[in-house]
Amino acid sequence: MNKIAPSVLAADFSCLYDEIKKIESEADLLHFDVMDGHFVPNITFGPEVIGSLRDKFNLPFEGHLMVTNPGQWIVPFARAGCDIITIHGESCGDTGE
Repeated sequence: MNKIAPSVLAADFSCLYDEIKKIESEADLLHFDVMDGHFVPNITFGPEVIGSLRDKFNLPFEGHLMVTNPGQWIVPFARAGCDIITIHGESCGDTGE
């Protein structure tokens, strides 16, 4: 079964709630591209942004962690309300985390 998971990264951040509201009925989940400025050059959302939106929407939240040391961020993003968390294997280094 196909799922529609629009990326919040494409939204106008100055009116994030309204932007998500526009697509809520058509989406199966919301995708948050989390970037730290190290693993990838851009910086985007922290857990606080996701937490501020969590109680306003019933859709599952997916946090795509494009970060260095993702292990330190899994719990904060889960607590903020991410139902699904994905990481890049190469961001874990040689430790096999």
